[in-house]
Amino acid sequence: MFHHFIGQKLSRSEKIQAWVVSCLVNSKIPQIKRESSVIWELKHSSGVIQFARLLAQKRGINEELAVVAAALHDIFVVLDGSYNQHAKKGATIAKKILKRYKFNSREIAQICEAIASHSDKHVYSEKPLVELIKDADCVDCFFYGDGIYNSKPKEITKHYYGRIISIRKEIGLPAKHYFTNALNGGMK
Repeated sequence: MFHHFIGQKLSRSEKIQAWVVSCLVNSKIPQIKRESSVIWELKHSSGVIQFARLLAQKRGINEELAVVAAALHDIFVVLDGSYNQHAKKGATIAKKILKRYKFNSREIAQICEAIASHSDKHVYSEKPLVELIKDADCVDCFFYGDGIYNSKPKEITKHYYGRIISIRKEIGLPAKHYFTNALNGGMK
């Protein structure tokens, strides 16, 4: 019988995904000290990985790099429990992890740049992997509720809504009036 994520023949991306899950499941940080629950982080990590896989296939981007960047995009939160500067701090942690799993310097640079930039959804680049991780993170968060980013400043939040509108169109989901209204100033 075949089982996923066990045995000696795991790919690099499977090994990293398994390691992230293990870090969360075995975390010694008390739930009360975490800014989000372990359950949220498990669900969110898995969701972002799957959306990254889908977008990588759709956009013709290296799927392995997309999956690994998605798995590690919140690695600082996984290990520390805090979102304070988590994208930039996470990229530093990811670099060490990626070396351990035999990624080359070009791959490490691409993945770490995507991780370091993923919280800056209001900043756009010409780098496909960077934009993919921002988009995968954004789309997963919006599946937990339309107003998930309403605590951010309006000028920043508009970019999140613009992204989700574009992503939904790209993957063939129907328009959702909440996002259009929010983008056009109807936010609280």
